[in-house]
Amino acid sequence: MKTEKLIPDTSVIIEGLVSKKIRKKEISPKTIIIHEAVLSELEHQANMNKSIGFLGLDEIKKIKNVSAENGIEIQFLGRKPSAAEIKYAKLGEIDSMIRDLAYEEDGTLFTADKVQAKVAEAKSINLIFEKVEMLHKKLKLEGFFDNTTMSVHLKENVKPYAKRGMPGNWEFVEVKNKKMTREEIQDISREIVEEASVRRDSFVEIERAGSTIVQLSNFRIVIVKPPFSDGWEITAVRPVKRLTMEEYSLSEKLYERIEKQAEGILIAGSPGMGKSTFAQALAEFYSLKGRIVKTVEAPRDLVLPDDVTQYAISHGDAQEIHDILLLSRPDNTIFDEMRNTDDFRLFADLRLSGIGLAGVVHATNPIDAIQRFVGRIELGVIPQVIDTVIFIKNGQIDKVLSLNMTVKVPSGMTEADLARPVVVVNDFDTQKLEYELYSYGEETVVIPVKSGEKKPSHGLAEKSIEKQFRKYATNAKVEMVSDHKCIVYVPESDISKIIGKQGKNISNIEKEIGISIDIQELEKEPATSQELDYNPVITKKAVVFELDNKAKNKDVDVYVGEDYLLSAKVGKTGVIKIHRNNKIGRILTDEINMGNRVRLVVK
Repeated sequence: MKTEKLIPDTSVIIEGLVSKKIRKKEISPKTIIIHEAVLSELEHQANMNKSIGFLGLDEIKKIKNVSAENGIEIQFLGRKPSAAEIKYAKLGEIDSMIRDLAYEEDGTLFTADKVQAKVAEAKSINLIFEKVEMLHKKLKLEGFFDNTTMSVHLKENVKPYAKRGMPGNWEFVEVKNKKMTREEIQDISREIVEEASVRRDSFVEIERAGSTIVQLSNFRIVIVKPPFSDGWEITAVRPVKRLTMEEYSLSEKLYERIEKQAEGILIAGSPGMGKSTFAQALAEFYSLKGRIVKTVEAPRDLVLPDDVTQYAISHGDAQEIHDILLLSRPDNTIFDEMRNTDDFRLFADLRLSGIGLAGVVHATNPIDAIQRFVGRIELGVIPQVIDTVIFIKNGQIDKVLSLNMTVKVPSGMTEADLARPVVVVNDFDTQKLEYELYSYGEETVVIPVKSGEKKPSHGLAEKSIEKQFRKYATNAKVEMVSDHKCIVYVPESDISKIIGKQGKNISNIEKEIGISIDIQELEKEPATSQELDYNPVITKKAVVFELDNKAKNKDVDVYVGEDYLLSAKVGKTGVIKIHRNNKIGRILTDEINMGNRVRLVVK
């Protein structure tokens, strides 16, 4: 297309279309007139360190070079815009000035802006309108990816590298044996920004001084440039695998927890271990259950079905997200990539408002995920905000922790007056205590509770205390936690009787045994407990219980009704003999003669 005067607007300069069309001989102007307002707007963007400003100024440099090669004159005309006109450029102030110049010079306006083109047509201005949507092609960036590539790292004066493999098994490999130039990085950056501006599934998520974050389909792209960094750099990340909850081999207990109870989930793990992949699977799991699911992301990079609404916190603020979620009332919300204090406080605020949340955090081990809340919210609130921590390693669930609040003497302390509120962190599957969080002075401490190997003296003490407690409970299990403290697990029905009014009974028992005792509920009797059939025989000297041969050499507890009497060992002949001339022998004789129930229980 031949034209005397070509007046490009900002849109085609940012897209790099002028130099491209001239090189391809698709347009052949005698003069290119660039409005001073275009330069001012690009200068303003560049001063704010925005990518489009640098890309536009680089394109003007290319226009000068290609014009010199083809004998095209370049002119800079028009008045410089005021600060207000630059500020309101998005409202059409700059576009209006460029249209007026095209009209006055009787030139041809070159634009890729639909609105600009419509207004120019209405004013009968000569026009070349380039539909940018027709420029879709495979990006240079995509050439660095294959099916196993998770991320590509491009930097000027450095060879391009890629991280390839699967979660937990990554390999950092060289993609090309040639260093990238600044011009190559800038060209790739321009392509990315151009593509993000025209594709419906893409957008510029964040643009700051020195950095730009773009979501391009399923690519999350970070572009940084001087002076923020020491050179132009592009990092592009994409998911390499998509899983469903069924592929994570959840235990029935954890599956039920996630489906019905867990409302404050933390998904933790190191970078590249598969946290976001699990969060994505969790969101789809809840969605398939017929629930309303929303996500809070910065940037939005989870690949989810259309029925899951994704919010970008980078385009709003914590208060806006809070208001939207409370008003829209989702059943479950996924908070991806919590990084700063505001994110953690927003998570806590939403949880305390009653919204079911699953948050993704970076952590090298499970307890680190919990520690990131310490100091940001009150200690006593942590179990109400977080009830389950799911730690992802090598793409699979490595460990699950559960949190509860209790009042107790912290492990390792012995004095009863040191009791305080303690957040206990247990292994979800085994319920084994792993950590305790509590206030110590003005600090909040996180203490690992090491079980280690049991001392021989502790084993003997446990047996002795169990025997002592059978006077007070139908069943008792003792765990020594230190030389001066033990936990006694008894059935719930016996707890109040053992503690007594105002704790008098347990105080007397502690004085008698000589150690501190913590009474807790025994969930259930061991599955191996069994009541034996027997034939009682009372002779002149002994009470004899004749048992089945299967009971030979086994330890048996003897109860009168529900009261523990003694423990005895069955002899080789399958009988237990108890002399009648002692107190226990006389009690058994009387009970059997009176027809009362005597029980023999084997463990």
